[in-house]
Amino acid sequence: MCSQPLKTRLLAWARRLKRDGVALWFAARDRRTPWAVRALCAIVVGYALSPIDLIPDFIPVLGFVDDALLLPALIWLAIRLMPPALMAECRERAEAWLQAGGAKPKSRAGAAAIVALWLAALGGFAWWWAASY
Repeated sequence: MCSQPLKTRLLAWARRLKRDGVALWFAARDRRTPWAVRALCAIVVGYALSPIDLIPDFIPVLGFVDDALLLPALIWLAIRLMPPALMAECRERAEAWLQAGGAKPKSRAGAAAIVALWLAALGGFAWWWAASY
């Protein structure tokens, strides 16, 4: 059995996830980050910081899938693709930034991308519906 209660472990995991999200925010702006990883970091961070979800939370069960599964999986992938020394440096910067009480970053571009995806999906559905009748 684990010596720590589940609640303590979940809170520690959530703090690490938050720190890693901020670290990826720094990595997306660092020129030493490979371009493909930088693009993935920008997508992950843009989505994480977007006030709009791809799957709205009010949809039963599915609404929380992106928050509980998709986002942690994308953060894990971005971390695995990042050069380890650079990721360690970005984590240190993120930790210092969080300790200093840095303002939560926001992503208007991420929100715009989600709105564009929803509009494209609605447009595709409208085109399909019009073509089938």
